[in-house]
Amino acid sequence: MMAVAVWTLVMGSLVAVALSTLRIVRGPTYADRIVALDILLAAAIALCVAASVYTARTVYLDVAIGLALVGFVATIGWARLVEKGAES
Repeated sequence: MMAVAVWTLVMGSLVAVALSTLRIVRGPTYADRIVALDILLAAAIALCVAASVYTARTVYLDVAIGLALVGFVATIGWARLVEKGAES
């Protein structure tokens, strides 16, 4: 039963990767591209969690936490950059 949940998570994450890649390429604004990059990062975190559950190793959770921290800081940085661009 757990294998079905892991593979469902992997397939959902791959769909999110495909759709967010499409939005990065076709996004009309920088804000759309930033949100798509954030979704791409969330999918990467989900894949790390799936790998951790599937292999029963916690090292992948450490990678997921690191990705989440870097993604949070990067999203704030991108948001400030877009905000400064809108002001000028």
